[in-house]
Amino acid sequence: MKKILKWLDDYLEISICVGLMSIMTLLIFVQVVMRYVFSNSLSWSEELARYIFIWLIYLGISFGCKEMKHLKIDAGLLLFPKKLRPYVIILGDILFLGFAIYIVVTGAQLVQVQIDMSKVSPALQLPLQYVNAAPMVGMAFAAIRQVQTIIHRINVIKKGEEA
Repeated sequence: MKKILKWLDDYLEISICVGLMSIMTLLIFVQVVMRYVFSNSLSWSEELARYIFIWLIYLGISFGCKEMKHLKIDAGLLLFPKKLRPYVIILGDILFLGFAIYIVVTGAQLVQVQIDMSKVSPALQLPLQYVNAAPMVGMAFAAIRQVQTIIHRINVIKKGEEA
């Protein structure tokens, strides 16, 4: 069980993102071949590719949190004294954690509205709550990763190491 949790912690987002990117790329390739080689197009492929891309974006946010690779304004950070910078970075992480939690809550409300209204997508007839769940799920993963990041940064400060 511990090995499975370790694997999920290390590879969950990247594995899903690689899979989604592969499916999306294949889908768009098939659509191009159908359109330009066979002079016929699939009515649903562009819609599915768009929905996959939406999920890919939100899961990519979580992966960025895990890798601690999100954009930061280094010039702004350099305005602070060197000893204060790690705390400013943690403050930024806490603010992003708050934002992620806000998106999870509002995303859950949006998904509930979609369930209540029984809306479906035009081509696939896919219930839209599955598409609109992407921000909620992605930001929930991002919130978990932000908590891990904040704990890591606090431990680095306690040990007296440089980030």
